[in-house]
Amino acid sequence: MPKVIIIGGGIAGLAAAVHLKSGAKVHDKQIDVLLLEKSGRIGGKILTERIGNYLVEAGPDSFLPEKVQTVHLARHLGLEQEMLPSNDTHKGTFIFSKGRLHSLPEGVMLMVPTMFLPMVRSTLISWPGKLRMGMEMFMPKRKLQGDESLASFVTRRLGRECLEKIAEPLVAGIHTSNPDNMSVMSTFPRFLQMEQKSGSLIRGMLAAVKTRPHAMLSGPPPKPGAPKMTYFMSFRNGMQTLSEACVEFIGKGSIRLGASVKAVEPRGNGFAVMLESGETLEADHVMIGTASYDAAEMIRSFAPEAAAHMTRIDWSSSGNVSLAFRKEDLKVPLRGFGFIIPKVENRRINATTYSSIKWSYRAPDDKVLLRVFVGGGNREDLVYGLDDAAMVRNVLEELDGIVGIKAEPQLAKVYRWHKAMPKYTVGHLDRMSILDRETAAHPGLHLIGCSYKGIGIGGCVQESMVAAEKILKA
Repeated sequence: MPKVIIIGGGIAGLAAAVHLKSGAKVHDKQIDVLLLEKSGRIGGKILTERIGNYLVEAGPDSFLPEKVQTVHLARHLGLEQEMLPSNDTHKGTFIFSKGRLHSLPEGVMLMVPTMFLPMVRSTLISWPGKLRMGMEMFMPKRKLQGDESLASFVTRRLGRECLEKIAEPLVAGIHTSNPDNMSVMSTFPRFLQMEQKSGSLIRGMLAAVKTRPHAMLSGPPPKPGAPKMTYFMSFRNGMQTLSEACVEFIGKGSIRLGASVKAVEPRGNGFAVMLESGETLEADHVMIGTASYDAAEMIRSFAPEAAAHMTRIDWSSSGNVSLAFRKEDLKVPLRGFGFIIPKVENRRINATTYSSIKWSYRAPDDKVLLRVFVGGGNREDLVYGLDDAAMVRNVLEELDGIVGIKAEPQLAKVYRWHKAMPKYTVGHLDRMSILDRETAAHPGLHLIGCSYKGIGIGGCVQESMVAAEKILKA
């Protein structure tokens, strides 16, 4: 019976284990799957905590159903009825600029305007900036092939003001990256495809909106009574519902916690996996789903070139603070799902999500739960330079200055994520192609997770399933 060892209990490792076990049943095969996780919990950056009457997300609070693999995984695990749409009656994004909050104009898709009147009426972009964005339809296509930074791409097509006020906080902010070296080809390749195919992002996005099916998902239709699909989706009891369902499907007997891996080495036709405890396990296939800097140390002894490429991947650290207030103490309206802050504003926070407005079941009816983000690609020093009390004070001061919240929180919970988000810098895909060739020299070794080609839950799930399918076919 072939044995597969998966290193890392984040969503990438969990999805791989689910796909392997599912595929083995479909193809009537016997596969021994063992997942090793060095910490005492499963889920990686997916962490939901119930604190009193509040449901608090420490990591991601949602997934994109447009990345259909996550929805397929949830349905496969029997979670369709648990999926939770956002409260879109309140939806809307605000951007803090020049001392006030401005609504992101309706029809702006990521950074591309698709509606004329909302853009004209917007107070966010100046008239010269609006005219420059409108000129995008007449800008020539880039003749050079290859990768480009987000800053270069957006400035070239939509202008500097669009970069600073929309693309940097909204697009680069999602990836906690610096737009000056963030790879468009690795993160938003469809922008490049639109430019080449339609000659314009605006024309390309309008065409995509027209041809986009009403059902965002391919595959089996949702069951009668299933939740509607919104742009963001979560689960009634938080994102940890997904990782817990994976554990139940895989079986606790196939998971070992507190199993820290020291090294992986080729042995015969397979691999030996050495644990920090001194124990050695053997497998036909090894899937490494840890961060690239940890994975590099595991394989350095037999794949030094691959390890060198893996250690060159840069990472960002971030933190977030969840705060709960009594509604009666808030003297200002909270509009939309929250707000984001451009780097040029030089604030101490990056964004705020109104968690209990965006999602149901997050706080009692007479309370409001907020989540404030710090660090990332902007001011990482704030993640480690302050203790929890000082970070909370900073956040409260910023909320007062930006939104006018002066109330004392009923709950304050700080989370810090050290080197948790990889930065896909210019040339990332070329480097990953080299890494693919180097790891291909060691059949049975598979690198999965957000480090390489799959930022976000959907990307991690997809890449894990691709790797698992290779093992099943082998």
